[in-house]
Amino acid sequence: MRFPARPATTPPQLPEWDPAWSRIVEAETSDGTHAFHVLDTLPALTAAGAEPAGTVVALHGNPTWSYLWRRLARATIDAAQSGGRAWRLIAPDQLEMGFSERLAHSSMPAPKSDEVRRIADRISDFDAVVSNLFAEVAATGFATHPIVTIGHDWGGVLSLGWAARNTDLVSAAISLNTAVHQPEDAPVPAPLRATLAGPMLPAATVLTDGFLRVTLALGDLDAETKDAFHAPYRKAEDRWAIGNFVADIPVDDTHASDPELQRIGHDIAAFDKPALLVWGPKDPVFLERYLRDLRQRLPQADVHRFETASHLVSEDHDVPGLVLDWLSAQFDAPTTANTPTEAAPAKGSSERKGAAASATGSGPAAAGSASETDVRAVTAILDARRDDEAIASVDFAQNPAQQITWRHLWHVTTSIANGLLDLGVKPGDRVSMLVPPGNNLTAALYACLKIGAVAVVADAGLGPKGMTRAITSADPQWIIGELPGLTLARAFGWPGRRISVRPLGPVRSRMFKAETSLTELSRTPHRAELPAPAPDADAAILFTSGSTGPAKGVRYTHADISALAAVLTRTFNVTEGTGLVAGFPPFALLGPVIGATSVTPDMSVTKPKTLTATEIADAIIAGRATMVFASPAAYTNVAATAGELDETQREACAGVELVLSAGAPVPLELMDAIAEVFPNASIHSPYGMTEGLLLTDIDRDGVAAADATGGLGVCVGQPLDGVELALAPIDESGESADELLQGAAAQGRLGEFVVSAAHIKSGYDNLWRTTADSARDDLHGLNWHRTNDIGHIDEHGRVWLEGRLQHVVTTPRGPVGPGGLEALIDADAQVSRSSIVGIGPVGTQALVAVLDAEGTSLSPGLAPLDLTARLREKVAEAVGHDLTAVLVAPEFPTDIRHNSKIDRSRLAAWADSVLAGGPVRGSV
Repeated sequence: MRFPARPATTPPQLPEWDPAWSRIVEAETSDGTHAFHVLDTLPALTAAGAEPAGTVVALHGNPTWSYLWRRLARATIDAAQSGGRAWRLIAPDQLEMGFSERLAHSSMPAPKSDEVRRIADRISDFDAVVSNLFAEVAATGFATHPIVTIGHDWGGVLSLGWAARNTDLVSAAISLNTAVHQPEDAPVPAPLRATLAGPMLPAATVLTDGFLRVTLALGDLDAETKDAFHAPYRKAEDRWAIGNFVADIPVDDTHASDPELQRIGHDIAAFDKPALLVWGPKDPVFLERYLRDLRQRLPQADVHRFETASHLVSEDHDVPGLVLDWLSAQFDAPTTANTPTEAAPAKGSSERKGAAASATGSGPAAAGSASETDVRAVTAILDARRDDEAIASVDFAQNPAQQITWRHLWHVTTSIANGLLDLGVKPGDRVSMLVPPGNNLTAALYACLKIGAVAVVADAGLGPKGMTRAITSADPQWIIGELPGLTLARAFGWPGRRISVRPLGPVRSRMFKAETSLTELSRTPHRAELPAPAPDADAAILFTSGSTGPAKGVRYTHADISALAAVLTRTFNVTEGTGLVAGFPPFALLGPVIGATSVTPDMSVTKPKTLTATEIADAIIAGRATMVFASPAAYTNVAATAGELDETQREACAGVELVLSAGAPVPLELMDAIAEVFPNASIHSPYGMTEGLLLTDIDRDGVAAADATGGLGVCVGQPLDGVELALAPIDESGESADELLQGAAAQGRLGEFVVSAAHIKSGYDNLWRTTADSARDDLHGLNWHRTNDIGHIDEHGRVWLEGRLQHVVTTPRGPVGPGGLEALIDADAQVSRSSIVGIGPVGTQALVAVLDAEGTSLSPGLAPLDLTARLREKVAEAVGHDLTAVLVAPEFPTDIRHNSKIDRSRLAAWADSVLAGGPVRGSV
């Protein structure tokens, strides 16, 4: 089959494509002069009166073309017209791809070696086109502007390679799903392996459009967009380069292009400019191992994972917005000694974390980490009590309950720490903890803290899929697990070398790839000295509950944990010697930091509502505890089973002085029930989240006083000492403003709560944009965290929660926080719990109340007329809004960890379906 040569052309009219972006550029390449179709926004910027102040050069992969960058082109132009930096975008179609020139070919399906365009040729082509365009404007002084590369798929590795070889020009590099190195011990990804198999190559890539169609199926594309990507590849002669490109992928060291790819890999590893890696984890071709390799070559790189995205990540998510935000953080941040300027392009992220954290939201200083002089090491008390024979921890998950002394805990953690070092664990290595709360987890965690390893905690409440997503994103080098955790790790292919808690024996050790056990490591002789982690070094990655989207890894430094312990100490007088029953997993691990005797009751983190009164009483007795910490779901069952307590257990409960409940607001009725179990305790409900575990506090009397005011929402008290609170008002579209209000200006307005404290998170793991967005405020020069929780502040400075930002209902009369109305509705005797959802377009949404049928006499469907009338009257009287409908759902979707956070998005979809005539008992 002969394919004739054809000249470069410009695309036809396509959706989201501006014909003004197209131009034909002739460039002198390694084998002569060739014509390339190029997306170039310079004419559009000039027409808009904007002079370029930076250039982005983009390279597509196979089998896409420059159409891939259309949204980035539009975003750069819109940003320039809005007064932002004007970034010129240059995106050539690779030779014989897109609408660039087609060369003549005489052989197919097996191309001659001299007809194959190799990786080296493609980098040379890219250089020729870019150099040609740069030469056009050299006289304007463009070289003083930052030049940034971006690439996707094989365009990613090629553009990174070009950037690494042109560091005199390039200021930064961005890459979307790509790969540099194919590990020798790992197979080529299955989809690619199938395409490369002998006669399948031409059949799938050239003779048919199979490869193209499969690729386009890896993104959320509508029919018009898919057709636009097909536009330059309608016929077999159009697709010759698609097959050529696949054939040139080096799958082993015998391939002709392997030496060049190895050189590119070495060049990239020497690139020390700022870099951003954007990743779609659902990509079946560019797997996690390729991201791991890139991060090793580019340790300074910021990373943002779009957890629901696949290969065509820029089609699934707002990559242009992310790119512009990142570029702004690199080149538009306020100039300091360590921040970038136009004349001096930014260095690696690791060099600017402290100084530019407020701009980028990525550095350890972003959470207000304390300096080395005022941070106590998290293991300081444990080390100081190394010879103390007092009880440090009691674990009721063991049978019989296991008590360990401070002396024993110090020796075990020190031995395990030494054993981990001998095994090869390095400071900064991530260690996934697949161990339930108790003595084993405490020993493993503090051993890691002693040597600067980073604990990754994604509890079983996320479920296997959620845990897989979380652990894969954290990419730990090690796993410490009980048998159930190791079983999941084996079944789902979680990364990390394995360490079991107990010896498994030779057969099971091989099965689960366990190299050793904590038991064996605990026998390791002590070294004279262990490495001392810096206060701003990461200590833990704690994953959120995943109740409002994919669980996010929250980074805590050693300084953050030290500050959190200080809050507990000064706010609740939790000091050395305090006996603490920790039925709330995040706090089960803080005992050794504050010197408290920790008691872990026999309960499952996935079933908090199964904790009984007798179990918590036995834990109190064992630890001589005066303080109890558990979730509202756990306390609900404790109160329900209080009748099972014997006299000794009742006496122990009467000795408790402080009861804390976190994870969700605690209603007065539950507090009253808790008071029956713990009659002499002060009952508190601190408000917080994984990103800031303690932010405000309210006690039982405070809840009663707040309830008496008839305020909307759930009152969670006032900010703790050391916590700054501000409010970002919510507009008619349901978005929170950039401005922050405090004091009288913030009172009585619906807004998003924004907090600042030394003990809030240092950032989100591998979520650069999420971190930057949450920490974008700079009021008073402090580092802030946007909580995504909404509500109002009353005249007494009390915080009232009214839901989450994404659940705001935008009615014609203005935004409504669902939580306020839910608290009002929940007070009705016929209602167990409710959820307010919005139905309809933004700005005109109707208010619909959905009631939970569980635990009530209500039947799924429309609520009884008398109840509906009563609730409508209550809502109208309180806020002047009318309820369009009141529905009863067969069940409420809630998170497993707390059994309380309602997935309002799912309820809204269910309510919309029911009101449209759909099934009542369908899946909620």
